[in-house]
Amino acid sequence: MTAPVFVVPAADLAADHVTVAGAEGRHAVSVRRLRVGEAVVLTDGAGGGAAGTVTAVEGKDRLQVAVTGRRTEAAPVPRLTVVQALPKGDRGELAVETMTEAGVDAVVPWAASRCVTQWKGERGEKALAKWRATAREAGKQSRRLRFPDVTGPMTTRQVCDLLSGASFAAVLHEEGALPLARAVLPDHGDLVLVVGPEGGVAPEELAAFAAAGAAPHRLGPTVLRTSTAGVAAAAVLLTRTGRWN
Repeated sequence: MTAPVFVVPAADLAADHVTVAGAEGRHAVSVRRLRVGEAVVLTDGAGGGAAGTVTAVEGKDRLQVAVTGRRTEAAPVPRLTVVQALPKGDRGELAVETMTEAGVDAVVPWAASRCVTQWKGERGEKALAKWRATAREAGKQSRRLRFPDVTGPMTTRQVCDLLSGASFAAVLHEEGALPLARAVLPDHGDLVLVVGPEGGVAPEELAAFAAAGAAPHRLGPTVLRTSTAGVAAAAVLLTRTGRWN
C-alpha cells in the first residue's frame, strides 16, 4: 500500500516537523488509526507534497509528522477539463469522484436545458460544495498532489466561450460521426470535453457547441449514463495523449 495522503496548508510543507490537526488529524488518528513510525504524504492539493513519518499521535485528532522529503507535481500536459451536465441525486458526486481518480484536471458543472436538476440559491451552493469536497477526498484517495479544480456552474454561453479557447474540444454524443478514440489530439494546450444530461444534449446546444469548435464524438457502440461517460472518455484521452503511459 502507498502512504495515505493528508491535506495541510502550503506553508507547512516547508517545515521539518508538521502538525496534522482538525478534520485531517481526526481522519488520520480515529479513522485510519495511524501509529508512530508509519509513512504519510502531505499535500496542499496544488502540486506541493512532502513525504514524512509519524512521530507522535496526540488524542483523537492530532498527528506529528517528521518530513523526510519534498516534491512538486507539475501541472499535467495537455490539461483535461470535463464539462459535466448536472445529474440527478448523488450521481454528480459519483462523476466527480471517478473523474478525479482517473486524472481529470478540472470539472465544470453545466446547467444544460434538459437537466432535471437545477442549482439555484442555497441548494446550488450546497451542491457545489459537495462536488468540491468529493474532488478533494478523491484526490487524496488516488494519491494526487494536485487536485482538480471544480468551477462554479456555467451556462451554455459560458461553456461555448470555454470551448472556443481550447486546443481540442468535443461533445459526447451517441450519434456523433467521429469516434473519440480516433480524434486528432494536440500535444499541449487544453482539451475540453462536454458530457450531456440523461436526456441528451439539445439540438440548439449541439449547434452552439459546434460553432464554438466542439464537434460531436461517440465513445463506442453502447450508451453510457452521464455519471460514467466522463470517466470513460477521460480514460480514452489520457491514454491517447500519453498521460497514462
